[in-house]
Amino acid sequence: MKQSDVLESREALDETNPSAFKPTFELTKGQPRPIAANGGHSYMYRERNGDAGTTAATEDALAQIARGKGQAVIDILENAPPGPVQTKWGLGFRGYDECMEHIRKNNIQAPEGGLVVPLRYTIHEEPSYSIVSSNAMWRDPNRESDAQSLRKNERDNGRRSLYFPQVLRDARRMEEYYPGLSASSPECMDRLGVSLGYCDSKCENFYDSEEVERVFYPEMERLLLEFFPGATDALVYNHDVFDKDYQGDRTENQEQKNPGVNANYAYIVHNDLNDNSGRVRCRELLTQNLRNFGREQHYTGSQADRKMARRFMSINLAKPMESVRQNPFVLCAWPSFADQPYITNYRVYDDRVGETTRFTYRPEHEWYWFPNQQPNEVSMLKCYDSVTDGSVSRWSFHTACVDPTAPDDAPCRKNVVVRSFVFF
Repeated sequence: MKQSDVLESREALDETNPSAFKPTFELTKGQPRPIAANGGHSYMYRERNGDAGTTAATEDALAQIARGKGQAVIDILENAPPGPVQTKWGLGFRGYDECMEHIRKNNIQAPEGGLVVPLRYTIHEEPSYSIVSSNAMWRDPNRESDAQSLRKNERDNGRRSLYFPQVLRDARRMEEYYPGLSASSPECMDRLGVSLGYCDSKCENFYDSEEVERVFYPEMERLLLEFFPGATDALVYNHDVFDKDYQGDRTENQEQKNPGVNANYAYIVHNDLNDNSGRVRCRELLTQNLRNFGREQHYTGSQADRKMARRFMSINLAKPMESVRQNPFVLCAWPSFADQPYITNYRVYDDRVGETTRFTYRPEHEWYWFPNQQPNEVSMLKCYDSVTDGSVSRWSFHTACVDPTAPDDAPCRKNVVVRSFVFF
């Protein structure tokens, strides 16, 4: 019997003793099974004594390291001769500059308003694991050896990736690519998983987490309710601030709902949620307020299930604090990867196992950006949609990149990103 069959059987057994929410396995119509542990099922199915599957996930992470496939990928890349690396997806490059030189040498062109840039994709087709900084393992002297192995493995994730050339289209010209489709429309979100909103925020200090939660969260909730016809509720539940040049205190304090200030940008192609985590994250916010920086929720399990029985979506909204001149935020449109399996990345906390996704390169991926994005422009990307019949986008994926056309002294992007759920 396959592991996935075992888990399907276990799912029926667990219904008689639901110690915690276990999401039903989902796939979009036409979507292949993901590259994931547990046949794609949530680690909640391997819960032990209320640990939400965290023990099993940590064991799997260590077992994967011991098998050595991840190190083998690194060895292949590091022992390959100089120059581009031939992969089954096309030519990849170990460095940004090398990929950029390939783009120039081959005169790869973008349409007007567009840009051709190196984007970084994983080339490791195995699930990956990240033990988050708050996990008690890091403070357990008896697990120092495990901690060292896991820390090295996570650092090595970047060594299992390559740069590939991609064309970015100007999203403000969406109607040139899709006649009649405006980037600033809910139809664009339904079709492509990306769109553009507008907000002249009254928040004066985005480095003050309390002000962001008090002023900016309600503004983003209003934007979502006005943007999506039929939306009945919107919940903004956390945020991140990105500013490489920030000179103040960057300290993160989750207990005080302060995300700190990020000095680094996410330079690998990824999405924040997947089939499991979209539903799990929503329900734990509604019923437990787990890591909820926004309005407190007071749903019982049955009330949350009824709310989630209707359509709901997770939307990330990114607003610059000043015009973006370097390190833009770029988004990939759903149709160009709708039939591509995602690769699950597990984020292991003490009380939950989150799931994000990575993707391998395809030349036909349809990327968009908003050149010189202004402070009143809010780029919106879908991270999850509960509709699985293929009639709408399920998600987009995204990354940061370096704009080779920007002046050398162009400041790095300063922006705030909020995460939300929208209910219908």
